[in-house]
Amino acid sequence: MIITDNRLKSDLNFQEQEQEAGKKDESKGHNATIRFKHASKEMDDVFKDKSTFSLPKVGELVSGTVLDISKNGIVVDMDGRITGLVRGKELDDESGQYSRLAKGEKVEATVLDLENEQGMLELSFRQAGHRKAWDYLSELLSNGEVVDAKIIDANKGGLMIKVGNVEGFLPVSQLTVEHYPRVEGGDKNRILDRLKTYIDQLFRVKVITVREKEEKLIVSEKAAWEREQNALLSNYEVGGTIQGRVTGVVDFGVFVEFGDGLEGLVHISELAWQRIDNPSDVVKVGDEIEAKIISIDDGRVSLSLKKLVDDPWTKASEKYKVGDKVEGKVLKINPYGAFVELDQDIHGLAHVSEFEKDKETELSKVFKVGEIRKFKILSLEPAAHRLGLGLAQ
Repeated sequence: MIITDNRLKSDLNFQEQEQEAGKKDESKGHNATIRFKHASKEMDDVFKDKSTFSLPKVGELVSGTVLDISKNGIVVDMDGRITGLVRGKELDDESGQYSRLAKGEKVEATVLDLENEQGMLELSFRQAGHRKAWDYLSELLSNGEVVDAKIIDANKGGLMIKVGNVEGFLPVSQLTVEHYPRVEGGDKNRILDRLKTYIDQLFRVKVITVREKEEKLIVSEKAAWEREQNALLSNYEVGGTIQGRVTGVVDFGVFVEFGDGLEGLVHISELAWQRIDNPSDVVKVGDEIEAKIISIDDGRVSLSLKKLVDDPWTKASEKYKVGDKVEGKVLKINPYGAFVELDQDIHGLAHVSEFEKDKETELSKVFKVGEIRKFKILSLEPAAHRLGLGLAQ
Protein backbone atom coordinates (compact mmCIF):
# COMPACT_ATOMS: atom_id res chain seq x y z
CA MET A 1 0.00 0.00 0.00
CA ILE A 2 2.68 2.39 0.89
CA ILE A 3 4.61 1.52 -2.17
CA THR A 4 1.53 1.96 -4.27
CA ASP A 5 0.83 5.36 -2.77
CA ASN A 6 4.43 6.51 -3.37
CA ARG A 7 4.28 5.38 -6.99
CA LEU A 8 0.99 7.20 -7.41
CA LYS A 9 2.49 10.35 -5.98
CA SER A 10 5.49 9.99 -8.23
CA ASP A 11 3.30 9.55 -11.30
CA LEU A 12 1.26 12.58 -10.38
CA ASN A 13 4.43 14.68 -9.93
CA PHE A 14 5.77 13.55 -13.32
CA GLN A 15 2.55 14.49 -15.05
CA GLU A 16 2.56 17.88 -13.42
CA GLN A 17 6.20 18.42 -14.55
CA GLU A 18 5.31 17.40 -18.10
CA GLN A 19 2.37 19.78 -18.15
CA GLU A 20 4.54 22.59 -16.82
CA ALA A 21 7.24 21.87 -19.38
CA GLY A 22 4.64 21.84 -22.12
CA LYS A 23 3.35 25.19 -21.02
CA LYS A 24 6.90 26.60 -21.06
CA ASP A 25 7.59 25.19 -24.54
CA GLU A 26 4.35 26.59 -25.78
CA SER A 27 5.27 29.97 -24.32
CA LYS A 28 8.73 29.83 -25.94
CA GLY A 29 7.25 28.93 -29.31
CA HIS A 30 4.76 31.74 -29.07
CA ASN A 31 7.49 34.24 -28.20
CA ALA A 32 9.67 32.94 -31.07
CA THR A 33 6.79 33.34 -33.48
CA ILE A 34 6.26 36.91 -32.31
CA ARG A 35 9.98 37.71 -32.72
CA PHE A 36 10.04 36.17 -36.23
CA LYS A 37 7.00 38.13 -37.32
CA HIS A 38 8.52 41.33 -35.91
CA ALA A 39 11.84 40.71 -37.75
CA SER A 40 10.00 39.93 -40.99
CA LYS A 41 8.05 43.17 -40.68
CA GLU A 42 11.29 45.11 -40.16
CA MET A 43 12.80 43.54 -43.30
CA ASP A 44 9.63 44.25 -45.26
CA ASP A 45 9.78 47.85 -44.07
CA VAL A 46 13.42 48.13 -45.16
CA PHE A 47 12.70 46.90 -48.69
CA LYS A 48 9.51 48.91 -48.95
CA ASP A 49 11.36 52.07 -47.92
CA LYS A 50 13.17 53.09 -51.12
CA SER A 51 14.90 55.91 -49.31
CA THR A 52 16.71 53.27 -47.20
CA PHE A 53 18.02 51.23 -50.13
CA SER A 54 17.27 50.76 -53.79
CA LEU A 55 19.29 48.55 -56.09
CA PRO A 56 20.41 50.61 -59.10
CA LYS A 57 19.62 49.67 -62.68
CA VAL A 58 21.96 49.09 -65.62
CA GLY A 59 22.67 52.44 -67.30
CA GLU A 60 21.84 54.43 -64.16
CA LEU A 61 24.21 57.10 -62.85
CA VAL A 62 25.19 56.39 -59.23
CA SER A 63 27.20 58.31 -56.63
CA GLY A 64 29.74 56.93 -54.19
CA THR A 65 33.07 57.32 -52.44
CA VAL A 66 36.44 55.95 -53.55
CA LEU A 67 37.18 53.06 -51.20
CA ASP A 68 40.32 51.64 -52.75
CA ILE A 69 42.67 52.35 -55.68
CA SER A 70 44.85 49.60 -57.11
CA LYS A 71 46.20 48.27 -60.40
CA ASN A 72 43.04 46.18 -60.67
CA GLY A 73 40.81 49.23 -60.66
CA ILE A 74 38.96 51.59 -58.34
CA VAL A 75 36.48 50.31 -55.75
CA VAL A 76 33.56 52.62 -55.05
CA ASP A 77 31.46 52.42 -51.88
CA MET A 78 27.79 53.45 -51.98
CA ASP A 79 26.61 54.35 -48.46
CA GLY A 80 28.14 51.18 -47.00
CA ARG A 81 25.44 49.00 -48.56
CA ILE A 82 27.01 48.00 -51.83
CA THR A 83 30.33 48.35 -53.66
CA GLY A 84 31.22 48.74 -57.31
CA LEU A 85 34.36 48.34 -59.41
CA VAL A 86 35.69 50.59 -62.19
CA ARG A 87 38.45 49.01 -64.28
CA GLY A 88 40.14 48.82 -67.67
CA LYS A 89 38.97 51.20 -70.37
CA GLU A 90 36.07 52.24 -68.17
CA LEU A 91 38.55 54.30 -66.13
CA ASP A 92 38.96 56.71 -69.07
CA ASP A 93 37.08 59.88 -68.21
CA GLU A 94 36.25 62.23 -71.12
CA SER A 95 35.30 65.02 -68.74
CA GLY A 96 38.77 64.89 -67.12
CA GLN A 97 37.21 65.14 -63.67
CA TYR A 98 38.55 61.80 -62.39
CA SER A 99 42.00 61.76 -63.93
CA ARG A 100 43.65 61.98 -60.48
CA LEU A 101 41.57 60.43 -57.73
CA ALA A 102 42.35 59.76 -54.06
CA LYS A 103 40.64 57.62 -51.43
CA GLY A 104 37.64 59.30 -49.89
CA GLU A 105 36.77 61.41 -52.95
CA LYS A 106 33.18 61.57 -54.17
CA VAL A 107 32.58 60.18 -57.67
CA GLU A 108 29.79 59.40 -60.11
CA ALA A 109 29.74 56.38 -62.39
CA THR A 110 27.40 54.56 -64.77
CA VAL A 111 26.21 51.02 -63.90
CA LEU A 112 27.29 48.47 -66.56
CA ASP A 113 26.34 45.25 -64.75
CA LEU A 114 24.59 44.49 -61.46
CA GLU A 115 27.08 41.78 -60.44
CA ASN A 116 30.52 40.89 -61.76
CA GLU A 117 32.64 37.82 -60.92
CA GLN A 118 33.65 39.49 -57.64
CA GLY A 119 30.06 40.06 -56.58
CA MET A 120 30.29 43.83 -57.08
CA LEU A 121 28.57 46.27 -59.41
CA GLU A 122 30.48 46.81 -62.65
CA LEU A 123 30.83 50.60 -63.07
CA SER A 124 32.14 53.03 -65.69
CA PHE A 125 33.70 56.46 -65.41
CA ARG A 126 34.00 56.53 -69.21
CA GLN A 127 30.26 56.60 -69.87
CA ALA A 128 29.56 58.96 -66.98
CA GLY A 129 32.42 61.22 -68.09
CA HIS A 130 31.19 61.22 -71.69
CA ARG A 131 27.77 62.34 -70.51
CA LYS A 132 29.24 65.08 -68.31
CA ALA A 133 31.65 66.28 -71.00
CA TRP A 134 28.94 66.69 -73.64
CA ASP A 135 26.50 68.22 -71.14
CA TYR A 136 29.22 70.78 -70.37
CA LEU A 137 29.71 71.51 -74.09
CA SER A 138 25.95 71.95 -74.55
CA GLU A 139 25.98 74.39 -71.64
CA LEU A 140 28.83 76.35 -73.28
CA LEU A 141 26.84 76.46 -76.52
CA SER A 142 23.77 77.71 -74.64
CA ASN A 143 25.41 80.46 -72.57
CA GLY A 144 28.03 81.54 -75.15
CA GLU A 145 30.89 81.35 -72.66
CA VAL A 146 34.41 81.74 -74.05
CA VAL A 147 36.88 78.95 -73.14
CA ASP A 148 40.41 77.78 -73.96
CA ALA A 149 40.95 75.19 -76.68
CA LYS A 150 44.27 73.42 -77.20
CA ILE A 151 45.44 73.02 -80.81
CA ILE A 152 46.45 69.37 -81.33
CA ASP A 153 46.80 69.13 -85.13
CA ALA A 154 46.13 70.91 -88.43
CA ASN A 155 44.88 70.20 -91.93
CA LYS A 156 44.21 72.40 -94.97
CA GLY A 157 40.70 73.14 -93.72
CA GLY A 158 41.55 74.21 -90.20
CA LEU A 159 42.72 73.11 -86.76
CA MET A 160 41.95 70.05 -84.63
CA ILE A 161 41.36 71.15 -81.07
CA LYS A 162 40.48 69.86 -77.60
CA VAL A 163 38.05 71.45 -75.18
CA GLY A 164 38.69 69.54 -71.97
CA ASN A 165 39.15 65.99 -73.24
CA VAL A 166 36.75 66.26 -76.18
CA GLU A 167 38.25 66.68 -79.63
CA GLY A 168 36.71 69.13 -82.09
CA PHE A 169 37.43 71.33 -85.10
CA LEU A 170 38.21 74.99 -85.65
CA PRO A 171 37.69 75.87 -89.36
CA VAL A 172 40.01 78.35 -91.06
CA SER A 173 36.99 80.58 -91.71
CA GLN A 174 36.46 80.86 -87.93
CA LEU A 175 39.98 82.14 -87.16
CA THR A 176 40.56 85.74 -86.15
CA VAL A 177 42.44 88.13 -88.40
CA GLU A 178 45.51 87.61 -86.21
CA HIS A 179 45.67 83.88 -86.92
CA TYR A 180 44.11 83.75 -90.37
CA PRO A 181 46.77 82.39 -92.77
CA ARG A 182 47.25 85.28 -95.20
CA VAL A 183 49.19 83.56 -97.96
CA GLU A 184 49.81 85.25 -101.28
CA GLY A 185 48.14 83.34 -104.10
CA GLY A 186 46.26 81.07 -101.66
CA ASP A 187 48.91 78.31 -101.80
CA LYS A 188 47.34 75.45 -99.78
CA ASN A 189 50.67 73.95 -98.74
CA ARG A 190 51.86 77.27 -97.37
CA ILE A 191 48.53 77.73 -95.60
CA LEU A 192 48.98 74.31 -93.94
CA ASP A 193 52.53 75.19 -92.91
CA ARG A 194 51.22 78.35 -91.26
CA LEU A 195 48.43 76.47 -89.47
CA LYS A 196 50.87 73.88 -88.11
CA THR A 197 52.76 76.61 -86.28
CA TYR A 198 49.74 76.90 -83.93
CA ILE A 199 49.97 73.29 -82.64
CA ASP A 200 50.15 73.12 -78.79
CA GLN A 201 48.93 76.72 -78.46
CA LEU A 202 45.78 77.72 -76.57
CA PHE A 203 43.15 79.70 -78.48
CA ARG A 204 40.19 81.47 -76.90
CA VAL A 205 37.11 80.00 -78.58
CA LYS A 206 33.33 79.88 -78.46
CA VAL A 207 31.40 76.64 -79.05
CA ILE A 208 29.13 77.00 -82.11
CA THR A 209 28.09 73.38 -82.87
CA VAL A 210 27.48 70.42 -80.52
CA ARG A 211 26.14 67.09 -81.83
CA GLU A 212 26.76 64.37 -79.27
CA LYS A 213 25.40 61.45 -81.32
CA GLU A 214 27.81 62.31 -84.13
CA GLU A 215 30.49 63.34 -81.61
CA LYS A 216 30.79 66.57 -83.56
CA LEU A 217 32.20 69.68 -81.91
CA ILE A 218 32.93 72.89 -83.82
CA VAL A 219 34.34 76.03 -82.23
CA SER A 220 35.02 79.58 -83.43
CA GLU A 221 37.88 81.85 -82.46
CA LYS A 222 36.29 84.71 -84.38
CA ALA A 223 33.01 84.44 -82.41
CA ALA A 224 34.94 84.41 -79.12
CA TRP A 225 36.91 87.45 -80.23
CA GLU A 226 33.69 89.25 -81.16
CA ARG A 227 32.13 88.50 -77.77
CA GLU A 228 35.15 89.72 -75.82
CA GLN A 229 35.63 92.69 -78.13
CA ASN A 230 32.01 93.78 -77.63
CA ALA A 231 32.66 94.24 -73.92
CA LEU A 232 35.76 96.36 -74.58
CA LEU A 233 34.01 98.38 -77.29
CA SER A 234 31.54 99.83 -74.79
CA ASN A 235 34.04 102.68 -74.39
CA TYR A 236 33.85 103.58 -78.08
CA GLU A 237 31.13 104.94 -80.32
CA VAL A 238 30.50 105.53 -84.02
CA GLY A 239 31.86 108.92 -85.07
CA GLY A 240 34.74 108.84 -82.62
CA THR A 241 38.39 108.61 -83.61
CA ILE A 242 41.12 106.18 -82.56
CA GLN A 243 44.88 106.17 -82.60
CA GLY A 244 46.25 102.81 -83.75
CA ARG A 245 48.98 100.81 -85.41
CA VAL A 246 48.71 99.05 -88.78
CA THR A 247 49.01 95.28 -88.14
CA GLY A 248 48.14 93.95 -91.59
CA VAL A 249 47.77 95.09 -95.18
CA VAL A 250 45.68 92.92 -97.54
CA ASP A 251 44.09 93.34 -100.96
CA PHE A 252 40.79 94.54 -99.51
CA GLY A 253 42.07 96.89 -96.83
CA VAL A 254 44.14 97.56 -93.73
CA PHE A 255 43.89 96.11 -90.20
CA VAL A 256 44.52 98.49 -87.34
CA GLU A 257 45.12 97.58 -83.68
CA PHE A 258 43.97 100.10 -81.09
CA GLY A 259 42.97 100.42 -77.44
CA ASP A 260 43.32 97.31 -75.25
CA GLY A 261 43.91 94.69 -77.94
CA LEU A 262 41.04 95.82 -80.18
CA GLU A 263 41.23 95.64 -83.95
CA GLY A 264 39.41 97.37 -86.78
CA LEU A 265 39.43 97.29 -90.58
CA VAL A 266 39.89 100.18 -92.97
CA HIS A 267 38.34 98.93 -96.21
CA ILE A 268 40.19 99.89 -99.40
CA SER A 269 37.30 102.19 -100.32
CA GLU A 270 37.81 104.09 -97.04
CA LEU A 271 41.53 104.71 -97.42
CA ALA A 272 41.19 107.82 -99.60
CA TRP A 273 38.65 109.78 -101.65
CA GLN A 274 40.44 108.92 -104.85
CA ARG A 275 40.64 105.43 -106.33
CA ILE A 276 43.18 103.13 -104.60
CA ASP A 277 44.35 99.95 -106.33
CA ASN A 278 46.78 98.72 -103.71
CA PRO A 279 46.42 99.57 -99.98
CA SER A 280 50.18 99.22 -99.53
CA ASP A 281 50.53 102.37 -101.66
CA VAL A 282 48.88 104.28 -98.80
CA VAL A 283 50.10 102.65 -95.54
CA LYS A 284 52.63 100.05 -94.35
CA VAL A 285 52.60 97.54 -91.47
CA GLY A 286 53.78 99.31 -88.32
CA ASP A 287 52.53 102.78 -89.35
CA GLU A 288 50.86 104.77 -86.56
CA ILE A 289 47.63 106.25 -87.90
CA GLU A 290 44.47 108.05 -86.83
CA ALA A 291 41.12 106.73 -88.09
CA LYS A 292 37.42 107.43 -87.64
CA ILE A 293 34.97 104.77 -86.42
CA ILE A 294 32.20 104.47 -89.02
CA SER A 295 30.47 101.32 -87.69
CA ILE A 296 30.49 98.81 -84.83
CA ASP A 297 28.67 95.57 -85.59
CA ASP A 298 28.95 92.34 -83.56
CA GLY A 299 32.45 93.16 -82.41
CA ARG A 300 33.58 94.19 -85.89
CA VAL A 301 34.88 97.75 -86.15
CA SER A 302 34.94 99.55 -89.49
CA LEU A 303 37.33 102.46 -89.74
CA SER A 304 37.95 105.24 -92.25
CA LEU A 305 40.91 107.43 -93.09
CA LYS A 306 39.19 109.49 -95.75
CA LYS A 307 36.41 110.56 -93.37
CA LEU A 308 38.97 112.57 -91.40
CA VAL A 309 39.48 114.97 -94.34
CA ASP A 310 36.97 117.01 -96.33
CA ASP A 311 35.42 115.35 -99.35
CA PRO A 312 37.14 117.03 -102.35
CA TRP A 313 34.19 116.12 -104.57
CA THR A 314 32.02 118.69 -102.80
CA LYS A 315 34.06 121.38 -104.58
CA ALA A 316 34.61 119.49 -107.83
CA SER A 317 31.86 121.43 -109.62
CA GLU A 318 33.66 124.67 -108.74
CA LYS A 319 36.82 123.45 -110.41
CA TYR A 320 35.44 121.44 -113.35
CA LYS A 321 32.50 121.89 -115.76
CA VAL A 322 30.91 119.63 -118.33
CA GLY A 323 32.48 120.46 -121.72
CA ASP A 324 35.81 121.58 -120.24
CA LYS A 325 38.96 120.31 -121.90
CA VAL A 326 41.51 119.14 -119.33
CA GLU A 327 44.77 117.29 -119.11
CA GLY A 328 44.90 113.99 -117.22
CA LYS A 329 47.29 111.17 -116.42
CA VAL A 330 46.28 107.62 -117.34
CA LEU A 331 46.49 105.55 -114.14
CA LYS A 332 45.01 102.23 -115.13
CA ILE A 333 43.33 100.45 -118.05
CA ASN A 334 40.72 97.73 -117.64
CA PRO A 335 37.87 96.31 -119.80
CA TYR A 336 35.61 99.18 -118.73
CA GLY A 337 37.91 101.99 -119.80
CA ALA A 338 40.82 104.10 -118.65
CA PHE A 339 41.05 105.66 -115.18
CA VAL A 340 42.46 109.14 -115.37
CA GLU A 341 43.85 111.41 -112.65
CA LEU A 342 42.85 115.04 -113.16
CA ASP A 343 44.43 116.13 -109.85
CA GLN A 344 45.47 114.50 -106.58
CA ASP A 345 41.86 114.04 -105.39
CA ILE A 346 39.68 113.90 -108.52
CA HIS A 347 39.83 110.91 -110.83
CA GLY A 348 37.63 110.26 -113.86
CA LEU A 349 36.80 107.38 -116.20
CA ALA A 350 37.14 107.40 -119.98
CA HIS A 351 34.56 104.67 -120.64
CA VAL A 352 35.18 102.11 -123.37
CA SER A 353 31.85 103.01 -125.03
CA GLU A 354 33.36 106.38 -126.05
CA PHE A 355 35.84 104.61 -128.33
CA GLU A 356 33.69 101.89 -129.90
CA LYS A 357 32.30 104.36 -132.44
CA ASP A 358 35.81 104.63 -133.84
CA LYS A 359 35.89 100.80 -134.02
CA GLU A 360 38.78 100.87 -131.57
CA THR A 361 38.01 98.47 -128.70
CA GLU A 362 41.58 97.63 -127.70
CA LEU A 363 42.16 100.40 -125.17
CA SER A 364 45.83 99.50 -124.80
CA LYS A 365 46.25 100.81 -128.38
CA VAL A 366 44.55 104.08 -127.45
CA PHE A 367 46.16 104.72 -124.05
CA LYS A 368 49.39 103.99 -122.29
CA VAL A 369 49.56 103.89 -118.49
CA GLY A 370 51.41 106.95 -117.20
CA GLU A 371 50.94 109.13 -120.31
CA ILE A 372 49.40 112.62 -120.17
CA ARG A 373 46.49 113.16 -122.57
CA LYS A 374 43.90 115.81 -123.37
CA PHE A 375 40.35 114.91 -122.33
CA LYS A 376 36.92 116.44 -122.51
CA ILE A 377 34.58 116.29 -119.47
CA LEU A 378 31.38 114.56 -120.61
CA SER A 379 29.60 114.23 -117.25
CA LEU A 380 30.07 115.28 -113.61
CA GLU A 381 28.23 113.83 -110.58
CA PRO A 382 29.94 115.08 -107.38
CA ALA A 383 27.49 113.29 -105.02
CA ALA A 384 28.24 109.95 -106.68
CA HIS A 385 31.96 110.73 -107.06
CA ARG A 386 31.78 110.16 -110.81
CA LEU A 387 33.33 112.08 -113.68
CA GLY A 388 33.05 110.89 -117.29
CA LEU A 389 35.71 111.65 -119.90
CA GLY A 390 36.26 111.41 -123.64
CA LEU A 391 39.20 112.27 -125.81
CA ALA A 392 39.45 116.00 -126.50
CA GLN A 393 39.62 115.85 -130.35
